[in-house]
Amino acid sequence: MNKYRTHNCSELTEKNIGKKTKLSGWIHRKRDHGNLLFVDLRDHFGITQCVIENKDKAFKILEKIKPESVIMVEGNVVKRSKETENKELKTGLIEVKIINVKILSEAKELPMPVFGEQDYPEDIRLKYRFIDLRRSEMHENIKLRSKILSFVRSKMIENNFLEFQTPILTASSPEGARDFLVPSRLHPGKFYALPQAPQQFKQMIMISGFDRYFQIAPCFRDEDGRADRSPGEHYQLDMEMSFVEQEDILKIVEPIFYDLFKEFGKGKKINKPPFPRIRYKESLEKYGTDKPDLRNPIELVNVTKIFKSEDVKLKIFKDIIEKGGIVKAIPVPNTFSKPRSFFDGLNNWAISEGASGLAYITFEKAKNKVVGKGPIAKFFSESAVLELIKNCKITEKDSVFFVCNKEKEAIRFSGVARQKIAEELKLIDEKSFHFCWVTDYPCMNTMKKKKK
Repeated sequence: MNKYRTHNCSELTEKNIGKKTKLSGWIHRKRDHGNLLFVDLRDHFGITQCVIENKDKAFKILEKIKPESVIMVEGNVVKRSKETENKELKTGLIEVKIINVKILSEAKELPMPVFGEQDYPEDIRLKYRFIDLRRSEMHENIKLRSKILSFVRSKMIENNFLEFQTPILTASSPEGARDFLVPSRLHPGKFYALPQAPQQFKQMIMISGFDRYFQIAPCFRDEDGRADRSPGEHYQLDMEMSFVEQEDILKIVEPIFYDLFKEFGKGKKINKPPFPRIRYKESLEKYGTDKPDLRNPIELVNVTKIFKSEDVKLKIFKDIIEKGGIVKAIPVPNTFSKPRSFFDGLNNWAISEGASGLAYITFEKAKNKVVGKGPIAKFFSESAVLELIKNCKITEKDSVFFVCNKEKEAIRFSGVARQKIAEELKLIDEKSFHFCWVTDYPCMNTMKKKKK
């Protein structure tokens, strides 16, 4: 029999009632009711409620000991009373009546509590990372990561990929970021580089005749942190295939991603393969970004031609267009009931983001025709309003926001505004995933030629 436990803290059920058990774990929290002391004992697997009466010898030990101390308890499994059952716990129908307690490791005052999910400053969380990782949310995230890696690994092997481990200490190679360097003890004054990606090694594997390679690879890049990765390092699924074209690779990856998110996506809807293929240029034109959120139904429209015509008298926009700028329209559905404060709020947000503002037009039906309303509507002729409605595919219940700037900035900010407006109007389906492929990225050589 195991010296420390007969069960883990998630195993005991009504079937164990009347039996002796031994549990080991951390004191998650205590509740002192005077004559009774309740202890929630936690381990990697879950929580079990333990109870002791004040007449028992171990009562004073448990009364004084602090949360997160590690203890071993021996006791009898008993049924909880109806009013104290906790259906959210696997062990919520029983509790352990404590007979003996042994302290394995006593904790001092904690710099941050484990019980509850309060937000604490990042510097404290990182300094006491071993405590932070005990918190339920963080602990579950680490478990989830392990399960995802195992799932991806099994799927790749099912598809006849071989897993390789490539060297970490290597020579510097031309990549997109700066290398991390490691000084050599055996060769003073010389350095190894940590790989930014296993690029050269996997190419050696493929030209050696292996048909399908994969690796869950660490990548080290001396660059600033981003919203979706830590500074310095990240892990990526790296793969290579022989004698294939782009479509062959996409067809292999799509089912893996679909199954992965079906398994771990918490019941959210997922679009089935084949995923939409969107060309890079089209993605910028329609969504203002090369990583579009397709759950957002808004599509951008280039309306520069309308603003250049004589039917629009908006000088400030015309001056920007003459200098090479463009106008991007953001058609927004069902805003007819929105108050003026909604539009002013978005305008103020745009200014706070460094833009000059966010011009807009709303529409309404008057005398059997649709007319424009709002601060810049007076600059549009009737034919310009009709052209705008046609190009943006909207009705009198909708509105249009405009971004006018140099092409690159207009595309970027219209994409940001598109997402912001959709979030404000709750147009994004948060209960779904919608994957796509963005293809035909411009090559560096093509971009250099364009600059010349």
